[in-house]
Amino acid sequence: MTTPWGEPALTRFPEDPRDRLRAWDASDEYLLRHLDAERVPLDGTVVVVGDRWGALVTALAAHRPVQITDSYLAQEATRANLARAGAEPGAVRLLTTQDPPPGRIDVLLVRVPKSLALLEDQLLRLAPAVHAGTVVVGTGMVKEIHTSTLRLFERILGPTRTSLAEKKARLIFCTPDPALERPGNPWPYVYTLQDDAGPAAGSTVVNHAGVFCADRLDIGTRFLLRHLPDARGGRVVDLGCGNGVVGTAVALADPDAEVLFVDESFQAVASAEATYKANGTPGHAEFRVGDGLAGVPAGSVDLVLNNPPFHSHQATTDTTARRMFTGARRALRPGGELWVIGNRHLGYHVTLRKLFGNCRLVASDPKFVVLKAVKR
Repeated sequence: MTTPWGEPALTRFPEDPRDRLRAWDASDEYLLRHLDAERVPLDGTVVVVGDRWGALVTALAAHRPVQITDSYLAQEATRANLARAGAEPGAVRLLTTQDPPPGRIDVLLVRVPKSLALLEDQLLRLAPAVHAGTVVVGTGMVKEIHTSTLRLFERILGPTRTSLAEKKARLIFCTPDPALERPGNPWPYVYTLQDDAGPAAGSTVVNHAGVFCADRLDIGTRFLLRHLPDARGGRVVDLGCGNGVVGTAVALADPDAEVLFVDESFQAVASAEATYKANGTPGHAEFRVGDGLAGVPAGSVDLVLNNPPFHSHQATTDTTARRMFTGARRALRPGGELWVIGNRHLGYHVTLRKLFGNCRLVASDPKFVVLKAVKR
């Protein structure tokens, strides 16, 4: 990536030579060019929110910025990219969306997230640290910035306008108004599951901002809940756990089960833990932010339940699903099972047959299929 501060070599995480997706885009380049052209002072506290693979903080590492991210994978990519660029150890302070933010912010750079809820939550959490002299600049591709995006900046921080588009990217300029009366933070959102949620019916769900379908149970998970397997007191993984409702349903149905909740989103794992605890769920549970099943011993798991994502930010890809399935096969004991819920058109049965040598259709409706693969 070419920047006013050099040309760092950037990769996503985990590194895959077959992955043709870049670790930056035109919106990152546009923001960095603007900071240089306008000579924005970077000697105070610079906070970068939503830096997807560390492109922004790697370029600005000499100014010792703070990165705030919801993504474990983005944080790991940032570490690798900083090391590759020769940045001093500790040059960038890495925080998650669950950590307390800095007490004062002089420059706030926001890579607009896909989730409007996550943007709302983060702006509300950061607003007390923003002062009248804070330079606030957002960035994103044109298709990612909507009227609702600009209204959030204006409602929470102050008057907002946008730049002209360059290479399908746009900047957001916001002038902080310390006298602005801000709304309260509505996150996390709490609701009760209805009778069609299988063994989880009547349970409390806690969703932090940015978690998929944050204000309701998505229809794919609802369908899976009606067809959950018997855990038989074994070790179960809720892989890509989101708000944790699937793993919690397993624990409610089988108090002898040991459930591991795993997601790469810090918001998701916080939601899963809150959901589990809100229901006074019996049994033993572990909550882990990480890269799928990496770090889980091979042959140590009896059952993996998975609703894999098929997007990486704006890109549609099956890379994440394939990695989840491969990790599940390694972690499962012989005879262990992987259960997958997915849209019919995604063709997960083909991938599962290649990896496991078998795949059975458990249930289906016009939109979704529940598939089971057994490790031989």
